[in-house]
Amino acid sequence: MFGSAKRRIRSTDRSGGITVLALPTLLRSPGELTALVPSWRALVAATPGTSYFTTPDWVLGWTESLGREQAGRAVVAVWRAEDGAAEAVVPLLRTRERLHPRLPGGVLSWTLLGTGPGAADHCGFAVDPRRHQDVRAWLASLARRRTMLFPHLDAGTGDPFLPPGAREIERTACPVMPADPAALGSARHRQGVRRKARKLAEDGITFTWVAPDATTPELFDDLLRLHRLRREAIGGSSAFDATRRPLHAALAARAAADRGPCALVARDPAGRPVGVLYGFLWQDTFAYYQLGWDPAYAKASLGTVLFHETLTALAARGVRTFDFLRGAEEFKHRFGAVDRYDTTWLVARGAGGALLGAKSAARRVRNRRLRPVRGEA
Repeated sequence: MFGSAKRRIRSTDRSGGITVLALPTLLRSPGELTALVPSWRALVAATPGTSYFTTPDWVLGWTESLGREQAGRAVVAVWRAEDGAAEAVVPLLRTRERLHPRLPGGVLSWTLLGTGPGAADHCGFAVDPRRHQDVRAWLASLARRRTMLFPHLDAGTGDPFLPPGAREIERTACPVMPADPAALGSARHRQGVRRKARKLAEDGITFTWVAPDATTPELFDDLLRLHRLRREAIGGSSAFDATRRPLHAALAARAAADRGPCALVARDPAGRPVGVLYGFLWQDTFAYYQLGWDPAYAKASLGTVLFHETLTALAARGVRTFDFLRGAEEFKHRFGAVDRYDTTWLVARGAGGALLGAKSAARRVRNRRLRPVRGEA
Protein backbone atom coordinates (compact mmCIF):
# COMPACT_ATOMS: atom_id res chain seq x y z
CA MET A 1 0.00 0.00 0.00
CA PHE A 2 2.72 2.45 0.96
CA GLY A 3 5.75 1.41 -1.07
CA SER A 4 9.28 1.11 0.26
CA ALA A 5 11.47 3.80 1.72
CA LYS A 6 13.71 3.65 -1.35
CA ARG A 7 11.00 4.84 -3.73
CA ARG A 8 10.13 8.48 -4.30
CA ILE A 9 7.07 10.65 -4.83
CA ARG A 10 7.14 12.77 -7.98
CA SER A 11 5.43 16.10 -7.32
CA THR A 12 4.61 18.58 -10.09
CA ASP A 13 4.42 22.26 -9.15
CA ARG A 14 2.33 24.96 -10.87
CA SER A 15 5.11 25.86 -13.29
CA GLY A 16 5.35 22.27 -14.48
CA GLY A 17 8.58 21.51 -12.67
CA ILE A 18 9.00 18.09 -11.08
CA THR A 19 10.32 17.62 -7.55
CA VAL A 20 11.37 14.15 -6.39
CA LEU A 21 10.42 13.64 -2.74
CA ALA A 22 11.46 10.89 -0.35
CA LEU A 23 9.08 8.32 1.06
CA PRO A 24 9.33 7.35 4.74
CA THR A 25 10.29 4.16 6.48
CA LEU A 26 7.17 2.63 8.04
CA LEU A 27 7.43 1.22 11.55
CA ARG A 28 4.83 -1.07 13.11
CA SER A 29 6.44 -3.48 15.56
CA PRO A 30 6.83 -2.59 19.25
CA GLY A 31 10.58 -3.17 19.05
CA GLU A 32 11.01 -0.75 16.15
CA LEU A 33 8.95 1.89 17.90
CA THR A 34 10.82 1.51 21.19
CA ALA A 35 14.13 2.01 19.38
CA LEU A 36 12.75 5.17 17.77
CA VAL A 37 11.67 6.82 21.03
CA PRO A 38 14.86 8.78 21.96
CA SER A 39 15.25 10.26 18.47
CA TRP A 40 11.50 10.92 18.21
CA ARG A 41 11.40 12.69 21.57
CA ALA A 42 14.44 14.81 20.67
CA LEU A 43 12.76 15.83 17.40
CA VAL A 44 9.55 16.84 19.21
CA ALA A 45 11.58 18.89 21.69
CA ALA A 46 13.37 20.68 18.82
CA THR A 47 10.16 21.42 16.88
CA PRO A 48 8.57 24.76 17.86
CA GLY A 49 4.95 24.62 19.00
CA THR A 50 4.75 20.91 19.78
CA SER A 51 2.75 19.70 22.77
CA TYR A 52 2.95 16.74 25.13
CA PHE A 53 0.33 15.04 22.92
CA THR A 54 2.83 14.83 20.03
CA THR A 55 5.50 13.07 22.11
CA PRO A 56 6.16 9.32 21.94
CA ASP A 57 5.28 9.22 25.65
CA TRP A 58 1.65 10.07 24.89
CA VAL A 59 1.30 8.42 21.45
CA LEU A 60 2.81 5.08 22.44
CA GLY A 61 1.30 5.17 25.93
CA TRP A 62 -2.13 5.60 24.32
CA THR A 63 -1.42 2.84 21.78
CA GLU A 64 -0.47 0.37 24.51
CA SER A 65 -3.53 1.15 26.66
CA LEU A 66 -6.72 2.70 25.29
CA GLY A 67 -5.69 1.93 21.71
CA ARG A 68 -4.43 -1.57 22.38
CA GLU A 69 -7.13 -3.33 20.33
CA GLN A 70 -6.26 -1.14 17.33
CA ALA A 71 -2.48 -1.31 17.67
CA GLY A 72 -2.19 -3.71 14.73
CA ARG A 73 -3.56 -0.99 12.43
CA ALA A 74 -1.08 1.65 13.59
CA VAL A 75 1.87 2.81 11.51
CA VAL A 76 4.55 5.38 12.28
CA ALA A 77 6.13 6.98 9.22
CA VAL A 78 9.71 8.15 9.77
CA TRP A 79 12.08 10.18 7.63
CA ARG A 80 15.71 10.01 8.80
CA ALA A 81 18.91 11.94 8.34
CA GLU A 82 22.04 10.18 7.05
CA ASP A 83 23.16 9.58 10.64
CA GLY A 84 19.85 7.85 11.45
CA ALA A 85 18.30 10.66 13.48
CA ALA A 86 14.58 11.20 12.93
CA GLU A 87 13.79 14.26 10.82
CA ALA A 88 10.01 13.72 10.64
CA VAL A 89 7.61 11.41 12.48
CA VAL A 90 3.99 10.94 11.38
CA PRO A 91 2.01 8.45 13.54
CA LEU A 92 -1.23 7.28 11.91
CA LEU A 93 -4.01 4.82 12.64
CA ARG A 94 -6.21 3.04 10.11
CA THR A 95 -9.59 2.88 11.81
CA ARG A 96 -13.34 2.95 11.29
CA GLU A 97 -15.06 6.18 12.21
CA ARG A 98 -18.49 5.43 13.62
CA LEU A 99 -21.43 7.24 12.05
CA HIS A 100 -23.54 6.58 15.15
CA PRO A 101 -22.82 4.72 18.42
CA ARG A 102 -25.66 2.30 17.68
CA LEU A 103 -24.59 1.53 14.12
CA PRO A 104 -22.04 -1.23 13.48
CA GLY A 105 -18.99 -0.76 11.31
CA GLY A 106 -18.10 2.72 10.17
CA VAL A 107 -16.14 4.60 7.55
CA LEU A 108 -12.63 3.25 6.93
CA SER A 109 -10.34 6.23 7.50
CA TRP A 110 -6.88 7.41 8.42
CA THR A 111 -6.58 9.38 11.64
CA LEU A 112 -3.84 10.44 14.03
CA LEU A 113 -2.47 7.77 16.32
CA GLY A 114 -3.05 8.77 19.94
CA THR A 115 -6.34 10.63 19.45
CA GLY A 116 -9.84 9.49 20.38
CA PRO A 117 -10.56 8.30 23.95
CA GLY A 118 -8.26 10.10 26.36
CA ALA A 119 -8.74 13.53 24.78
CA ALA A 120 -5.55 14.63 23.03
CA ASP A 121 -5.34 18.32 22.10
CA HIS A 122 -2.87 20.38 20.03
CA CYS A 123 -2.19 17.37 17.82
CA GLY A 124 0.30 17.52 15.00
CA PHE A 125 3.61 16.24 13.72
CA ALA A 126 7.26 16.74 14.59
CA VAL A 127 8.85 17.67 11.27
CA ASP A 128 12.19 19.28 10.50
CA PRO A 129 11.69 22.13 7.98
CA ARG A 130 13.78 20.23 5.45
CA ARG A 131 11.12 17.50 5.42
CA HIS A 132 7.98 19.62 5.12
CA GLN A 133 7.53 18.90 1.42
CA ASP A 134 8.12 15.18 1.88
CA VAL A 135 5.47 14.92 4.61
CA ARG A 136 2.91 17.01 2.72
CA ALA A 137 3.36 14.98 -0.47
CA TRP A 138 3.16 11.63 1.32
CA LEU A 139 -0.03 12.52 3.22
CA ALA A 140 -1.54 13.85 -0.02
CA SER A 141 -0.78 10.52 -1.71
CA LEU A 142 -2.58 8.63 1.08
CA ALA A 143 -5.56 10.99 0.91
CA ARG A 144 -6.12 10.25 -2.78
CA ARG A 145 -7.28 6.77 -1.85
CA ARG A 146 -8.95 7.01 1.54
CA THR A 147 -10.84 9.35 3.85
CA MET A 148 -8.80 11.16 6.50
CA LEU A 149 -10.05 12.62 9.77
CA PHE A 150 -7.49 14.68 11.68
CA PRO A 151 -8.89 15.85 15.05
CA HIS A 152 -7.81 18.81 17.18
CA LEU A 153 -4.85 19.91 15.09
CA ASP A 154 -2.52 22.65 16.21
CA ALA A 155 -2.29 25.49 13.69
CA GLY A 156 1.50 25.35 13.54
CA THR A 157 2.34 21.64 13.72
CA GLY A 158 -0.73 20.12 12.07
CA ASP A 159 -2.37 22.46 9.58
CA PRO A 160 0.70 22.93 7.30
CA PHE A 161 0.62 19.24 6.34
CA LEU A 162 -3.07 18.90 5.48
CA PRO A 163 -3.75 17.19 2.13
CA PRO A 164 -5.49 19.10 -0.67
CA GLY A 165 -9.25 19.10 -0.25
CA ALA A 166 -9.16 19.06 3.56
CA ARG A 167 -12.20 20.79 5.05
CA GLU A 168 -12.42 22.25 8.53
CA ILE A 169 -15.33 20.65 10.36
CA GLU A 170 -14.75 21.77 13.95
CA ARG A 171 -13.03 24.62 15.74
CA THR A 172 -12.34 24.20 19.45
CA ALA A 173 -11.31 26.83 21.98
CA CYS A 174 -8.34 25.88 24.19
CA PRO A 175 -7.75 28.78 26.63
CA VAL A 176 -4.25 29.55 27.92
CA MET A 177 -2.77 31.91 30.50
CA PRO A 178 0.65 32.67 32.00
CA ALA A 179 1.81 30.22 34.65
CA ASP A 180 1.92 32.98 37.22
CA PRO A 181 -0.34 33.42 40.28
CA ALA A 182 -0.20 37.18 39.65
CA ALA A 183 -2.17 36.59 36.43
CA LEU A 184 -5.05 34.75 38.13
CA GLY A 185 -8.07 36.96 37.46
CA SER A 186 -8.54 40.48 38.84
CA ALA A 187 -6.63 41.99 41.75
CA ARG A 188 -9.72 41.62 43.93
CA HIS A 189 -10.07 37.97 42.91
CA ARG A 190 -6.43 37.24 43.74
CA GLN A 191 -6.78 38.91 47.12
CA GLY A 192 -9.76 36.71 47.92
CA VAL A 193 -7.93 33.55 46.81
CA ARG A 194 -4.92 34.35 48.99
CA ARG A 195 -7.25 34.88 51.96
CA LYS A 196 -8.90 31.49 51.32
CA ALA A 197 -5.46 29.86 51.03
CA ARG A 198 -4.38 31.28 54.40
CA LYS A 199 -7.58 30.01 56.03
CA LEU A 200 -7.07 26.52 54.60
CA ALA A 201 -3.48 26.55 55.90
CA GLU A 202 -4.74 27.53 59.34
CA ASP A 203 -7.08 24.53 59.19
CA GLY A 204 -4.14 22.23 58.53
CA ILE A 205 -4.47 21.81 54.75
CA THR A 206 -1.12 21.43 53.02
CA PHE A 207 -0.29 21.69 49.34
CA THR A 208 2.41 19.57 47.71
CA TRP A 209 3.75 19.54 44.16
CA VAL A 210 4.20 16.02 42.78
CA ALA A 211 6.73 16.00 39.93
CA PRO A 212 6.34 13.71 36.90
CA ASP A 213 8.96 11.23 38.10
CA ALA A 214 7.11 10.90 41.42
CA THR A 215 3.60 10.46 39.99
CA THR A 216 2.08 7.04 40.60
CA PRO A 217 -1.09 5.22 39.52
CA GLU A 218 -2.25 5.52 43.14
CA LEU A 219 -2.25 9.32 42.85
CA PHE A 220 -4.43 8.93 39.77
CA ASP A 221 -6.79 6.79 41.86
CA ASP A 222 -7.06 9.64 44.38
CA LEU A 223 -7.88 12.00 41.53
CA LEU A 224 -10.60 9.68 40.25
CA ARG A 225 -12.16 9.32 43.69
CA LEU A 226 -12.21 13.05 44.36
CA HIS A 227 -13.46 13.87 40.87
CA ARG A 228 -16.31 11.42 41.32
CA LEU A 229 -17.22 12.92 44.71
CA ARG A 230 -17.34 16.40 43.23
CA ARG A 231 -19.43 15.32 40.24
CA GLU A 232 -21.89 13.54 42.51
CA ALA A 233 -22.20 16.64 44.68
CA ILE A 234 -23.07 18.97 41.79
CA GLY A 235 -24.94 16.43 39.69
CA GLY A 236 -24.13 15.30 36.17
CA SER A 237 -21.94 12.61 34.68
CA SER A 238 -18.37 12.46 33.48
CA ALA A 239 -16.49 10.29 30.99
CA PHE A 240 -13.45 10.54 33.23
CA ASP A 241 -13.53 7.21 35.06
CA ALA A 242 -11.48 4.12 35.84
CA THR A 243 -11.37 3.11 32.15
CA ARG A 244 -8.75 5.84 31.74
CA ARG A 245 -6.42 4.38 34.38
CA PRO A 246 -4.33 2.17 32.01
CA LEU A 247 -3.48 5.19 29.87
CA HIS A 248 -2.31 7.27 32.80
CA ALA A 249 -0.35 4.39 34.29
CA ALA A 250 1.44 4.05 30.94
CA LEU A 251 2.15 7.79 30.86
CA ALA A 252 3.54 7.72 34.42
CA ALA A 253 5.80 4.82 33.48
CA ARG A 254 7.36 6.93 30.68
CA ALA A 255 7.73 10.11 32.72
CA ALA A 256 10.94 11.84 33.75
CA ALA A 257 11.62 14.75 36.09
CA ASP A 258 10.93 17.33 33.38
CA ARG A 259 8.07 15.72 31.44
CA GLY A 260 4.87 13.75 31.90
CA PRO A 261 1.89 13.61 34.28
CA CYS A 262 2.20 15.64 37.47
CA ALA A 263 -0.09 17.15 40.08
CA LEU A 264 -0.69 19.59 42.90
CA VAL A 265 -2.11 17.68 45.88
CA ALA A 266 -3.99 19.12 48.87
CA ARG A 267 -3.94 17.01 52.05
CA ASP A 268 -5.90 17.28 55.29
CA PRO A 269 -4.22 17.23 58.74
CA ALA A 270 -4.28 13.42 58.71
CA GLY A 271 -2.39 13.36 55.39
CA ARG A 272 -5.35 12.21 53.30
CA PRO A 273 -5.66 13.73 49.79
CA VAL A 274 -8.63 16.11 49.63
CA GLY A 275 -7.79 17.78 46.32
CA VAL A 276 -5.79 16.95 43.20
CA LEU A 277 -5.14 19.16 40.17
CA TYR A 278 -3.57 16.99 37.48
CA GLY A 279 -1.93 17.67 34.15
CA PHE A 280 1.09 17.16 31.93
CA LEU A 281 4.42 18.95 31.87
CA TRP A 282 6.25 19.39 28.57
CA GLN A 283 9.07 21.93 28.18
CA ASP A 284 7.74 25.28 29.47
CA THR A 285 4.03 24.37 29.42
CA PHE A 286 1.70 22.69 31.91
CA ALA A 287 -1.43 21.22 30.29
CA TYR A 288 -4.28 21.06 32.81
CA TYR A 289 -6.15 17.79 32.38
CA GLN A 290 -8.47 17.16 35.33
CA LEU A 291 -9.42 18.28 38.83
CA GLY A 292 -10.97 16.59 41.84
CA TRP A 293 -11.63 17.80 45.37
CA ASP A 294 -13.68 16.96 48.41
CA PRO A 295 -17.06 18.81 48.40
CA ALA A 296 -16.70 19.27 52.17
CA TYR A 297 -14.31 22.12 51.30
CA ALA A 298 -16.66 23.90 48.90
CA LYS A 299 -17.14 26.94 51.16
CA ALA A 300 -13.37 27.22 51.47
CA SER A 301 -13.07 27.44 47.65
CA LEU A 302 -10.57 24.59 47.59
CA GLY A 303 -10.91 24.21 43.81
CA THR A 304 -9.89 27.80 43.13
CA VAL A 305 -7.09 27.64 45.69
CA LEU A 306 -5.74 24.54 43.95
CA PHE A 307 -5.33 26.58 40.75
CA HIS A 308 -3.56 29.34 42.68
CA GLU A 309 -1.18 26.91 44.38
CA THR A 310 -0.49 25.12 41.08
CA LEU A 311 0.40 28.39 39.37
CA THR A 312 2.71 29.23 42.28
CA ALA A 313 4.46 25.86 42.04
CA LEU A 314 4.81 26.11 38.25
CA ALA A 315 6.21 29.64 38.36
CA ALA A 316 8.82 28.52 40.89
CA ARG A 317 9.92 25.82 38.42
CA GLY A 318 10.25 28.13 35.44
CA VAL A 319 7.09 26.99 33.64
CA ARG A 320 5.71 29.82 31.50
CA THR A 321 2.31 28.69 30.17
CA PHE A 322 -0.76 27.19 31.84
CA ASP A 323 -2.82 25.50 29.13
CA PHE A 324 -6.45 24.74 30.01
CA LEU A 325 -6.82 22.50 26.94
CA ARG A 326 -10.16 21.90 25.26
CA GLY A 327 -13.31 23.70 26.37
CA ALA A 328 -14.35 27.34 26.78
CA GLU A 329 -15.80 27.01 30.30
CA GLU A 330 -16.55 30.30 31.97
CA PHE A 331 -14.19 29.83 34.92
CA LYS A 332 -11.15 29.63 32.61
CA HIS A 333 -11.80 33.10 31.25
CA ARG A 334 -12.63 34.38 34.72
CA PHE A 335 -9.17 33.24 35.78
CA GLY A 336 -7.64 35.33 32.98
CA ALA A 337 -7.17 32.82 30.15
CA VAL A 338 -7.47 33.79 26.49
CA ASP A 339 -8.59 31.48 23.71
CA ARG A 340 -6.38 29.72 21.22
CA TYR A 341 -7.95 27.26 18.81
CA ASP A 342 -7.51 23.71 17.59
CA THR A 343 -9.26 22.60 14.42
CA THR A 344 -10.55 19.26 13.13
CA TRP A 345 -10.24 18.49 9.41
CA LEU A 346 -11.88 15.99 7.11
CA VAL A 347 -10.66 14.77 3.73
CA ALA A 348 -13.77 13.02 2.40
CA ARG A 349 -13.46 10.23 -0.12
CA GLY A 350 -16.43 8.33 -1.56
CA ALA A 351 -19.86 7.84 -0.02
CA GLY A 352 -18.41 7.09 3.42
CA GLY A 353 -16.50 10.36 3.52
CA ALA A 354 -19.64 12.23 2.45
CA LEU A 355 -21.56 10.61 5.32
CA LEU A 356 -18.87 11.71 7.81
CA GLY A 357 -19.18 15.23 6.44
CA ALA A 358 -22.96 15.14 6.92
CA LYS A 359 -22.49 13.86 10.46
CA SER A 360 -20.15 16.75 11.32
CA ALA A 361 -22.59 19.27 9.82
CA ALA A 362 -25.43 17.87 11.93
CA ARG A 363 -23.24 18.08 15.04
CA ARG A 364 -22.45 21.74 14.37
CA VAL A 365 -26.16 22.55 14.06
CA ARG A 366 -26.90 20.72 17.30
CA ASN A 367 -24.07 22.46 19.17
CA ARG A 368 -25.28 25.88 18.09
CA ARG A 369 -28.65 25.09 19.65
CA LEU A 370 -27.16 24.11 22.98
CA ARG A 371 -26.30 26.71 25.53
CA PRO A 372 -22.62 26.90 26.53
CA VAL A 373 -21.73 24.64 29.43
CA ARG A 374 -20.61 26.59 32.48
CA GLY A 375 -17.50 25.19 34.05
CA GLU A 376 -16.37 25.23 37.63
CA ALA A 377 -13.25 25.48 39.68
